[in-house]
Amino acid sequence: MQTGFIDLDRIPAIEPVPGCRLRTPHANSLMLSYLEMDDGAEVPLHSHPHEQGGVLLKGTLQLTIGDETRVVQPGSLFLIPSGVPHRAVAINGPAVVLDVFSPIREDYADLANRYIPPVEPTPG
Repeated sequence: MQTGFIDLDRIPAIEPVPGCRLRTPHANSLMLSYLEMDDGAEVPLHSHPHEQGGVLLKGTLQLTIGDETRVVQPGSLFLIPSGVPHRAVAINGPAVVLDVFSPIREDYADLANRYIPPVEPTPG
């Protein structure tokens, strides 16, 4: 658990899927997730019991929440209720997202991933 001012460089990163690195400082019931995505990186469709909100800080995302997909730009805000499937793909360059989870993602607190499935390799 971290409190006060956060130095992201001191937070270990995890890579739940290729091209996606996140750092997740947290308190008792609130977690921040600073997500850096390479161009074309995908967080595949998944859901979890945590509520999630976020803001796109840099880049462009194709974001799916439930049955709706939009292309979002920096400054776009989103809320994802518990259990709702969602997906994100960085398009036209890298992207940076700040997510908030409540309660904290216990898997991320343990520097692990329990909810995001592996990305299927593209036939080539």
